[in-house]
Amino acid sequence: MDSTGYTAITRMSGLNREMTAIANNIANSSTTGFRKEGLIFSEHVAQLGRNEASLSMAEGDVRHTNTSQGPLTPTGGAFDFAIEGVGFFLIETPDGEALTRAGAFTPNEAGELTTHDGYRLLDNGGAPIFVPPDAKNVSAASDGTLSADGTPIAQIGLYVPTDPSSFDRTNGVRFTTQGGIEPIEGAVILQGFVENSNVNAVTEVTRMIEVQHAYSLSQTFIEKEDERIRSVLSTLGR
Repeated sequence: MDSTGYTAITRMSGLNREMTAIANNIANSSTTGFRKEGLIFSEHVAQLGRNEASLSMAEGDVRHTNTSQGPLTPTGGAFDFAIEGVGFFLIETPDGEALTRAGAFTPNEAGELTTHDGYRLLDNGGAPIFVPPDAKNVSAASDGTLSADGTPIAQIGLYVPTDPSSFDRTNGVRFTTQGGIEPIEGAVILQGFVENSNVNAVTEVTRMIEVQHAYSLSQTFIEKEDERIRSVLSTLGR
């Protein structure tokens, strides 16, 4: 295959990965705390020779997570929390600590607040948050301070990655980072709310159509190029 074919195939490979990301976004448009994902394309240009044109290769293999605010929905739940602004909740998983914006929690048998998967929510000191089982009223201040029957018991920690470029998605709503995390101040925690996915389904469907069209054009280009090469070989072989 000549360089023209390789250029088209690398572009199609990236478009295929972007299509997968878009489909996953659409599938999770109703998932609480889901962050939209996109793909970053880069261009690599190489000089082939003194009298030859340069070769350009498009590559799409860098995933980007959109951390913009999603819409907030009231639930009235005492252990449902939404972050207004930047920051993530810190949870403890079997593979280590992880960040999330999915703020629907429930007390486990030990009285610790956990996600629906059973992962414990951590406070601003990195310790699990315990809620007394006999507490009749649990309230949360805007800074994340939890009180049981008027007595402060913990403060929900909010964190951000120190190196945003090392932000990795482990599943739709959980993230890890190799560069460490740091606490953040200024964000507001709302009790009785959850943050919905930040995916706009209409925008994603529109983008899917654009990617499908670009993929079809690349495929048509390869077919036409193949026909051209066959025609040249047929002519020279006579």
